[in-house]
Amino acid sequence: MGAYVLPDLPYDYAALEPAITGEILELHHARHHAAYVKGANDTLEQLAELRDRDEIAPASLVGLEKTFAFNLSGHVLHSIFWQNLSPDGGDRPDGALADAIDEHLGGFERFKKQLTVATAGVQGSGWGVLAWEPLGRRLIVEQVYDHHGNVGLGSTPLLVFDAWEHAYYLQYKNIRPDYVAKLWDLVDWADVTARFTETAGV
Repeated sequence: MGAYVLPDLPYDYAALEPAITGEILELHHARHHAAYVKGANDTLEQLAELRDRDEIAPASLVGLEKTFAFNLSGHVLHSIFWQNLSPDGGDRPDGALADAIDEHLGGFERFKKQLTVATAGVQGSGWGVLAWEPLGRRLIVEQVYDHHGNVGLGSTPLLVFDAWEHAYYLQYKNIRPDYVAKLWDLVDWADVTARFTETAGV
């Protein structure tokens, strides 16, 4: 059975300073993300054991399915988050992605405001997400609660902003909007554009 693996970062822990300190990035990646990877793998093993013992029942299955979704979604979102960021990031997209943002989200500035408010305004822990919705063939902005709630089924994340306290609290305290504002200076639009091109087929 294939196991999930913590990906290496494409940059050093200190590379995103001053927007994100090396201390926060190391804790975030090596501790928090690693915990989601371990949680997903451990839950898969528990599910396999239930199948092997033929003990699949609602009482045991429901909690494990939820735990697996939580940890796997945390792994997926963090894996995208690291690639979405770059010490050379910032500015804004161009080409087909920029055109799609204009068409579906009213232009870059309005999109930026919507994703900023969505991220800063997540109740509790979660994410702000720019996603591609395949049925309508359009870009949408979503709020993800924890790691996997309040999401349009089938939508594919392209750009994700982590709004969990572990992503910013040591540096920004409880001022989440200041942290979100700094994320825009790190966005690797080449990565977001590549995800858009692959997902939307443009």
